[in-house]
Amino acid sequence: MKSNQAKQTVYVNTFTDGMLDPAQPMLGPVKDGGHIIANTTPGCWGPMITPRLKGGHEVTQPVYVEGAEVGDAIAIRIRSIRVTSIATASGNDETVEGRFLGDPFVAAKCPQCGTLHPETRVEGVGPGAVRCVGCGAEATPFIFTNGYTMAFDDEKQMGLTLHQEAVEKIAENGRTYMATPENSQQNPIVAFAPHDLPGVMARVRPFLGQLGTTPSHPIPDSHNAGDFGSFLIDAPHDYALSREQLDEHRTDGHMDINRVREDAILICPVKVAGGGVYLGDMHAMQGDGEIAGHTTDVSGIVTLQVHVIKDLTLEGPILLPVKEDLPYLAQPFTSEEKEKAAKLAQQWALPKDQLEESLPVSFIGTGSNLNEATDNGLQRAAHLLGVTVPEVLNRATITGAIQIGRHPGVVTVTFLVPIPKIKEMGILDLVEEQYGMGT
Repeated sequence: MKSNQAKQTVYVNTFTDGMLDPAQPMLGPVKDGGHIIANTTPGCWGPMITPRLKGGHEVTQPVYVEGAEVGDAIAIRIRSIRVTSIATASGNDETVEGRFLGDPFVAAKCPQCGTLHPETRVEGVGPGAVRCVGCGAEATPFIFTNGYTMAFDDEKQMGLTLHQEAVEKIAENGRTYMATPENSQQNPIVAFAPHDLPGVMARVRPFLGQLGTTPSHPIPDSHNAGDFGSFLIDAPHDYALSREQLDEHRTDGHMDINRVREDAILICPVKVAGGGVYLGDMHAMQGDGEIAGHTTDVSGIVTLQVHVIKDLTLEGPILLPVKEDLPYLAQPFTSEEKEKAAKLAQQWALPKDQLEESLPVSFIGTGSNLNEATDNGLQRAAHLLGVTVPEVLNRATITGAIQIGRHPGVVTVTFLVPIPKIKEMGILDLVEEQYGMGT
């Protein structure tokens, strides 16, 4: 793509079919320093009950970033996230045998006519509402074990789960209540009308479950991470990968880390020309771990600003959360705290030039389970900083924390990193922008 075609702002309202494929066309290009404004679709449940989609989500068509080359990184500032859905539905899932080939997220099939990725329509209300267009059989590979439908107030600050009568009203006009974008293919999950938990209040704090760059090999969008991606290893369908291929090509854009929210900065690896920035799977709220497997999928409007960082080769994303989301031990030191440390150093005759200046950085790790994800995050941090894993272990223990993004296998390894190391990475300006110098 020629640089003179680059735009200051790229508007996105088109979506993938569930696959992140570097061979598919990108939107843009957007200028280095420019903005991406996207109307996103709901994430997990809608795509999960739409067999024609080849991934567990329906993310935005990737955007080419001017000047981004393989081996660079792209810093993504999340300028705003606004929920547009009036209501949504979610809950814990179970699969229905006979309705998928190996993996219900990426290879759904009709149990009656055997069509892989069948076209479906919604008939009526309830878990049997999704039907194969070809033969009329129930075709959803997922149902709820315990589910709820939640409505939001006009200010999108509070959510409330509803009773059966209200839920069934919403189910009759699902795309309107979910504010599903016009180009979205997914069936509205509110059509299932779950209502097991009426009357539960929940604070709204939206974030992006999917945000990142395009992998260098076709990967289902929901599986662009080490935990869900492990389902692809030696799978019986067309999207199977080896462990080596998964580790080489994934970019870990599917994180479900609730700290990837407004005013955070995410720094992503570039594994294809232009990076291919994509987003989706917005949630209205989520506790650490997304322990139910799913949370409140919503439509929304997102504004991102992108900046290319040359020659910063990353194995996975780096997150700069908003300050209040940092672990207590990783908070930047105040002037008063620094003065106390300086006095302590003087008391014990520690040379002044050995008193470390540091700022917080979160390294994202993913794996088939939380132990593997933690090891992955530790190793990524050590490799990038040019130190040993034991040093990272110590720093994360006394100046940070390991936090769960998604159970079973996404974590953040957060700790105070020496400023010279941050400078060597080429991201000191971003870190100082996010946290200042602790004054």
